[in-house]
Amino acid sequence: MRSPRSVSRVVGGLLILQMMLLILPFVLLHPITAGSQAFLANAAPASGQITAAVFLLFFNSAVTIGISIALFPIVSKRSERMALWLLAASIVWFALQAVDNAHILSIVALSQRFVDGGSANADLYQAMGATLGGTRRWVHYSELLVIDCWMFSLYAVLYRFAFVPRLLSAFALLTVVLHFAGIPLLAFLGYGIITPMGVPLAASQLAIASWLLVKGLADGDRNYE
Repeated sequence: MRSPRSVSRVVGGLLILQMMLLILPFVLLHPITAGSQAFLANAAPASGQITAAVFLLFFNSAVTIGISIALFPIVSKRSERMALWLLAASIVWFALQAVDNAHILSIVALSQRFVDGGSANADLYQAMGATLGGTRRWVHYSELLVIDCWMFSLYAVLYRFAFVPRLLSAFALLTVVLHFAGIPLLAFLGYGIITPMGVPLAASQLAIASWLLVKGLADGDRNYE
Protein backbone atom coordinates (compact mmCIF):
# COMPACT_ATOMS: atom_id res chain seq x y z
CA MET A 1 0.00 0.00 0.00
CA ARG A 2 1.24 3.49 -0.79
CA SER A 3 2.34 5.74 2.05
CA PRO A 4 -0.03 8.51 3.20
CA ARG A 5 2.43 11.06 1.80
CA SER A 6 2.35 9.46 -1.64
CA VAL A 7 -1.44 9.23 -1.59
CA SER A 8 -1.62 12.89 -0.51
CA ARG A 9 0.30 14.03 -3.57
CA VAL A 10 -1.80 11.92 -5.91
CA VAL A 11 -5.12 13.07 -4.41
CA GLY A 12 -4.01 16.71 -4.18
CA GLY A 13 -2.96 16.75 -7.81
CA LEU A 14 -6.12 14.99 -8.95
CA LEU A 15 -8.33 17.43 -7.00
CA ILE A 16 -6.72 20.37 -8.81
CA LEU A 17 -7.15 18.58 -12.14
CA GLN A 18 -10.77 17.80 -11.25
CA MET A 19 -11.50 21.44 -10.49
CA MET A 20 -10.00 22.54 -13.80
CA LEU A 21 -12.01 19.90 -15.66
CA LEU A 22 -15.21 21.12 -14.03
CA ILE A 23 -14.62 24.76 -15.00
CA LEU A 24 -13.24 24.45 -18.55
CA PRO A 25 -16.11 22.36 -20.01
CA PHE A 26 -18.59 24.80 -18.46
CA VAL A 27 -17.01 27.51 -20.62
CA LEU A 28 -16.86 25.31 -23.72
CA LEU A 29 -20.54 24.37 -23.39
CA HIS A 30 -21.70 27.99 -23.45
CA PRO A 31 -23.31 27.65 -26.94
CA ILE A 32 -25.91 25.19 -25.56
CA THR A 33 -26.72 26.97 -22.29
CA ALA A 34 -28.73 29.91 -23.66
CA GLY A 35 -32.00 28.06 -24.32
CA SER A 36 -33.31 25.90 -27.15
CA GLN A 37 -33.94 28.74 -29.60
CA ALA A 38 -30.28 29.78 -29.34
CA PHE A 39 -28.64 26.35 -29.27
CA LEU A 40 -30.41 25.16 -32.41
CA ALA A 41 -28.44 27.77 -34.33
CA ASN A 42 -25.26 27.86 -32.22
CA ALA A 43 -24.48 24.25 -31.28
CA ALA A 44 -23.62 22.99 -34.77
CA PRO A 45 -20.99 25.66 -35.57
CA ALA A 46 -19.41 24.99 -32.15
CA SER A 47 -19.59 21.20 -32.43
CA GLY A 48 -15.81 20.82 -32.11
CA GLN A 49 -15.54 22.62 -28.79
CA ILE A 50 -18.70 20.95 -27.45
CA THR A 51 -17.32 17.51 -28.32
CA ALA A 52 -14.07 18.45 -26.59
CA ALA A 53 -16.07 19.42 -23.51
CA VAL A 54 -17.81 16.04 -23.55
CA PHE A 55 -14.48 14.18 -23.57
CA LEU A 56 -13.16 16.39 -20.76
CA LEU A 57 -16.27 15.71 -18.67
CA PHE A 58 -15.89 11.96 -19.23
CA PHE A 59 -12.25 12.15 -18.21
CA ASN A 60 -13.13 14.22 -15.16
CA SER A 61 -15.63 11.67 -13.90
CA ALA A 62 -12.93 9.01 -14.34
CA VAL A 63 -10.56 11.22 -12.31
CA THR A 64 -13.16 11.24 -9.54
CA ILE A 65 -13.17 7.46 -9.46
CA GLY A 66 -9.37 7.59 -9.34
CA ILE A 67 -9.46 9.85 -6.26
CA SER A 68 -11.87 7.48 -4.53
CA ILE A 69 -9.69 4.46 -5.35
CA ALA A 70 -6.53 6.22 -4.17
CA LEU A 71 -8.14 7.04 -0.82
CA PHE A 72 -9.87 3.68 -0.40
CA PRO A 73 -7.07 1.77 1.44
CA ILE A 74 -6.50 4.60 3.95
CA VAL A 75 -10.17 5.34 4.58
CA SER A 76 -11.27 1.68 4.72
CA LYS A 77 -8.86 1.06 7.62
CA ARG A 78 -10.97 3.47 9.66
CA SER A 79 -14.41 3.00 8.09
CA GLU A 80 -15.08 0.58 5.27
CA ARG A 81 -18.60 1.95 4.93
CA MET A 82 -17.39 5.50 4.28
CA ALA A 83 -14.78 4.25 1.81
CA LEU A 84 -17.39 2.26 -0.11
CA TRP A 85 -19.83 5.17 -0.08
CA LEU A 86 -17.19 7.51 -1.53
CA LEU A 87 -16.36 5.00 -4.27
CA ALA A 88 -20.04 4.32 -5.04
CA ALA A 89 -20.81 8.05 -5.34
CA SER A 90 -17.95 8.47 -7.83
CA ILE A 91 -19.29 5.61 -9.97
CA VAL A 92 -22.79 7.13 -9.96
CA TRP A 93 -21.20 10.45 -10.99
CA PHE A 94 -19.54 8.69 -13.96
CA ALA A 95 -22.84 7.04 -14.97
CA LEU A 96 -24.81 10.29 -14.83
CA GLN A 97 -22.07 12.07 -16.75
CA ALA A 98 -22.46 9.49 -19.52
CA VAL A 99 -26.20 10.23 -19.65
CA ASP A 100 -25.57 13.99 -19.64
CA ASN A 101 -23.01 13.65 -22.43
CA ALA A 102 -25.48 11.68 -24.55
CA HIS A 103 -27.96 14.53 -24.26
CA ILE A 104 -25.30 17.12 -25.10
CA LEU A 105 -24.30 15.25 -28.28
CA SER A 106 -27.98 14.82 -29.17
CA ILE A 107 -28.38 18.59 -28.95
CA VAL A 108 -25.44 19.01 -31.35
CA ALA A 109 -26.94 16.48 -33.77
CA LEU A 110 -30.33 18.24 -33.69
CA SER A 111 -28.65 21.59 -34.28
CA GLN A 112 -26.75 20.21 -37.26
CA ARG A 113 -29.98 19.01 -38.87
CA PHE A 114 -31.63 22.35 -38.16
CA VAL A 115 -28.75 24.31 -39.70
CA ASP A 116 -28.64 21.99 -42.72
CA GLY A 117 -32.24 22.66 -43.67
CA GLY A 118 -34.63 22.75 -40.77
CA SER A 119 -36.01 26.20 -41.49
CA ALA A 120 -38.97 24.67 -43.32
CA ASN A 121 -39.95 22.85 -40.12
CA ALA A 122 -38.80 25.48 -37.68
CA ASP A 123 -41.72 24.98 -35.27
CA LEU A 124 -41.08 21.23 -35.09
CA TYR A 125 -37.39 21.75 -34.42
CA GLN A 126 -38.18 24.35 -31.77
CA ALA A 127 -40.47 21.89 -30.01
CA MET A 128 -37.90 19.10 -30.22
CA GLY A 129 -35.19 21.46 -29.01
CA ALA A 130 -37.23 22.62 -26.04
CA THR A 131 -37.96 19.02 -25.03
CA LEU A 132 -34.36 17.87 -25.44
CA GLY A 133 -32.99 20.95 -23.70
CA GLY A 134 -35.38 20.52 -20.78
CA THR A 135 -34.45 16.84 -20.39
CA ARG A 136 -30.75 17.62 -20.49
CA ARG A 137 -31.19 20.38 -17.91
CA TRP A 138 -32.79 18.02 -15.38
CA VAL A 139 -30.17 15.34 -16.00
CA HIS A 140 -27.52 17.99 -15.39
CA TYR A 141 -29.09 19.13 -12.11
CA SER A 142 -29.37 15.51 -10.99
CA GLU A 143 -25.68 15.11 -11.75
CA LEU A 144 -24.88 18.24 -9.74
CA LEU A 145 -26.73 16.68 -6.82
CA VAL A 146 -24.52 13.57 -7.06
CA ILE A 147 -21.40 15.73 -7.37
CA ASP A 148 -22.39 17.49 -4.15
CA CYS A 149 -22.93 14.10 -2.48
CA TRP A 150 -19.46 12.93 -3.52
CA MET A 151 -17.74 16.12 -2.44
CA PHE A 152 -19.62 16.19 0.87
CA SER A 153 -18.57 12.57 1.45
CA LEU A 154 -14.94 13.39 0.66
CA TYR A 155 -14.81 16.36 3.01
CA ALA A 156 -16.72 14.45 5.67
CA VAL A 157 -14.03 11.74 5.54
CA LEU A 158 -11.29 14.37 5.84
CA TYR A 159 -13.12 15.95 8.79
CA ARG A 160 -14.12 12.73 10.57
CA PHE A 161 -10.60 11.30 10.65
CA ALA A 162 -8.77 14.64 10.88
CA PHE A 163 -6.77 13.91 7.73
CA VAL A 164 -6.52 17.69 7.31
CA PRO A 165 -7.19 20.47 9.85
CA ARG A 166 -10.81 20.23 10.88
CA LEU A 167 -11.37 23.95 10.39
CA LEU A 168 -10.35 23.54 6.74
CA SER A 169 -12.54 20.50 6.11
CA ALA A 170 -15.46 22.15 7.96
CA PHE A 171 -15.16 25.16 5.63
CA ALA A 172 -15.16 22.78 2.65
CA LEU A 173 -18.33 21.09 3.94
CA LEU A 174 -20.00 24.49 4.28
CA THR A 175 -19.16 25.38 0.67
CA VAL A 176 -20.75 22.14 -0.54
CA VAL A 177 -23.93 23.03 1.35
CA LEU A 178 -23.89 26.50 -0.22
CA HIS A 179 -23.49 25.00 -3.71
CA PHE A 180 -26.31 22.54 -3.07
CA ALA A 181 -28.65 25.22 -1.72
CA GLY A 182 -27.87 27.75 -4.44
CA ILE A 183 -27.98 25.55 -7.53
CA PRO A 184 -29.51 22.02 -7.57
CA LEU A 185 -31.92 22.56 -4.66
CA LEU A 186 -33.30 25.83 -6.04
CA ALA A 187 -33.59 24.24 -9.48
CA PHE A 188 -35.59 21.27 -8.17
CA LEU A 189 -37.82 23.63 -6.20
CA GLY A 190 -38.58 25.58 -9.37
CA TYR A 191 -36.65 28.75 -8.53
CA GLY A 192 -33.85 30.47 -10.40
CA ILE A 193 -30.40 29.22 -9.49
CA ILE A 194 -27.78 31.43 -7.80
CA THR A 195 -24.57 30.54 -9.61
CA PRO A 196 -22.23 32.64 -7.39
CA MET A 197 -23.10 30.36 -4.47
CA GLY A 198 -21.01 27.69 -6.18
CA VAL A 199 -17.84 29.81 -6.31
CA PRO A 200 -16.69 29.12 -2.70
CA LEU A 201 -16.67 25.39 -3.48
CA ALA A 202 -13.84 25.92 -5.98
CA ALA A 203 -11.91 27.92 -3.38
CA SER A 204 -12.30 25.22 -0.73
CA GLN A 205 -11.24 22.48 -3.13
CA LEU A 206 -8.13 24.45 -4.10
CA ALA A 207 -7.33 24.96 -0.41
CA ILE A 208 -7.75 21.24 0.39
CA ALA A 209 -5.68 20.21 -2.64
CA SER A 210 -2.91 22.65 -1.75
CA TRP A 211 -2.81 21.38 1.83
CA LEU A 212 -2.55 17.78 0.65
CA LEU A 213 0.29 18.64 -1.73
CA VAL A 214 2.25 20.63 0.86
CA LYS A 215 1.40 19.04 4.22
CA GLY A 216 -0.12 15.71 3.26
CA LEU A 217 -2.74 13.49 4.85
CA ALA A 218 -2.39 12.91 8.55
CA ASP A 219 -1.59 9.27 9.29
CA GLY A 220 -2.62 7.24 12.31
CA ASP A 221 0.03 8.86 14.51
CA ARG A 222 -0.49 12.45 13.40
CA ASN A 223 -3.99 13.84 13.25
CA TYR A 224 -4.77 17.50 12.73
CA GLU A 225 -7.03 18.38 15.63
